[in-house]
Amino acid sequence: MSDETNSALSGEADQMIEGLHHIDDAVNAARERRLNDPDSLGDKVIKSAVPALTGLIAGRVFQTVWNRGVAHRNLRKGLAADAPQGLLLSLAFAAVSAAFGAVVSQLSDRGSQAFVERRHRSKAKNK
Repeated sequence: MSDETNSALSGEADQMIEGLHHIDDAVNAARERRLNDPDSLGDKVIKSAVPALTGLIAGRVFQTVWNRGVAHRNLRKGLAADAPQGLLLSLAFAAVSAAFGAVVSQLSDRGSQAFVERRHRSKAKNK
């Protein structure tokens, strides 16, 4: 082989090795982030499942209360309890339900985060 061919192959090999070093560095960085992450699997479950379940339960409770209120309103008006809602009432339900869900979600997210942080502080004191 000529010197030009050897030089080209050497350059390609250097590029491949450099690429592999880059991948190795990325894997090492990901490993360090995982090892230095203070959250255990249980902490991550608490921080994701608690707000989701709280939002689901609060949404169901809100819908039940809303439906009872609408049924009571319909009965007072002389309509069937399960009469269809009008457009304005449907829009009001959507807006109030979304606002209520956002507030509950934020509060439960902050609460679960505070709980996990308190556990971390407690573990740090005991060490």
